[in-house]
Amino acid sequence: MQDFIAETMARLALLSVSDKTGLIDFARSLVEEFGFEIVSSGGTAQALKEAGIPVMKVSEYTGSPEILGGRVKTLHPRIHGGILARRDIPQDLADLEANQIRPIDLVVVNLYPFQQTIARPGVTLPEAVEQIDIGGPAMLRAAAKNFAHLTVLCNPERYADYLEELRQNHGEVSLEFRQARALEGFWHTATYDLAIATYLSNSPAAPQPDVLPERFALTGTQIQPLRYGENPHQPAAWYQIGTTPTGWTAATKLQGKELSYNNLVDLEAARRIVTEFDPVEAAAVIIKHTNPCGVALGSSISEAYRKAFEADSVSAFGGIVALNQSIDAATAELLTQTFLECVVAPACDADAETILKSKGKVRVLVLPDLRKGEPQTVKVIAGGLLVQAADDDGIDPTQWQVVTQKAPTPDQVAELAFAWKVCKHVKSNAIVVTGDRTTLGVGAGQMNRVGSVKLALEQAGEKARGAVLASDGFFPFDDSVRQAAAAGIVAIVQPGGSLRDQDSINAANELGVAMMVTGIRHFYH
Repeated sequence: MQDFIAETMARLALLSVSDKTGLIDFARSLVEEFGFEIVSSGGTAQALKEAGIPVMKVSEYTGSPEILGGRVKTLHPRIHGGILARRDIPQDLADLEANQIRPIDLVVVNLYPFQQTIARPGVTLPEAVEQIDIGGPAMLRAAAKNFAHLTVLCNPERYADYLEELRQNHGEVSLEFRQARALEGFWHTATYDLAIATYLSNSPAAPQPDVLPERFALTGTQIQPLRYGENPHQPAAWYQIGTTPTGWTAATKLQGKELSYNNLVDLEAARRIVTEFDPVEAAAVIIKHTNPCGVALGSSISEAYRKAFEADSVSAFGGIVALNQSIDAATAELLTQTFLECVVAPACDADAETILKSKGKVRVLVLPDLRKGEPQTVKVIAGGLLVQAADDDGIDPTQWQVVTQKAPTPDQVAELAFAWKVCKHVKSNAIVVTGDRTTLGVGAGQMNRVGSVKLALEQAGEKARGAVLASDGFFPFDDSVRQAAAAGIVAIVQPGGSLRDQDSINAANELGVAMMVTGIRHFYH
């Protein structure tokens, strides 16, 4: 039986790839340096043939033609028998000999570009379905299962490593290397299947659950190790979901140091707030420890940033800035006047880019699609995941209810809407005081609402007179309303829903403060 393997002479490699990066040079090295024979199919065989590399088509090797428009090519006993045969099991070797099946030493497969296909605008369901690979995953899994006897490669970046293994080990490949590549193969097929399942679950033709799907899974590919996590003793890395860069993985870093774990967390917090505002009106957000310390609208992006910075210039030092319009020269000049960790905007003018280079360490990112976020948020708990729909419903003040004798003016309603949009992104218990579409005081993350009110009003100081106040939760007592009125607040927006709402409403009526209730809350833990 061993004689049969010896008589088959050259080692056999099966190459069938959609991503042909590095294919020709790799195949040439296999043939010319190590004496492999190559069996291949479809476009891979054609590419090798055109490059002058000897190749046997799968249909020639199996004696079976490709059928169903190429849907069936490699699903054949001569292929899978050669992959799955255990070289140390006599019966397996006997089966190979009886069926004249050559053992395959190397399987090089990557899959149809399903994820790239569904990322295209306007792709149809039939187009997506045609990019669901069948033979590829079958070969990958078979080869990965039998890593004790052969090597599987699904990543072109591993070609050079494989050749180096052969050179260093006199034509052999270490078990450690084979097992590592098998693991990579299983992750490759797992990620691929998850992408298909997710896409089909979200298809308009799929049965839609009332709330969230019965099954939920996440997988990612590490794109960058990070120096550390929230603290230096915590290892951390950045993972990309899917094969097509989206969100922050699609951002362009114009300059600055490497992004840290905390940078990315704060950038996402800033992105979420700035996208509350329509890009036709310039908006600027400054984040510190995921909470906004300054948010403002302006007639220009430079004015919006100046107002946001002046709202709390002390906290803005070392902050994260998000802008919803392109960075121009005037804004760049302002950005360079203080120490900032990161700046993100949908674009950056050439003149602004030149000015920002004077602060070479600040990380400047361009993210054209700032508004696109994930449809769910996920938190990890011991033994499971908590998944919820993202809190991205639009804010419509016309649906709010005036509950006091005094109604807010149209401008005050607009100011309350601004304050509410900011308050939505402040850690609970959250209180936000604003005026002239600018944050004046922010009370975040306190264990009781009275404490948050006190912090926000103290920060606003005299600017609270004539300003408005937003609370992310209802007032269970009237003390916060009285505090706000004493500081000069003229209008309040809150969710409502307390059993003692009327106490707060009565206090507002007594003190001449307008109050609106939204009927919806935005707790942010």
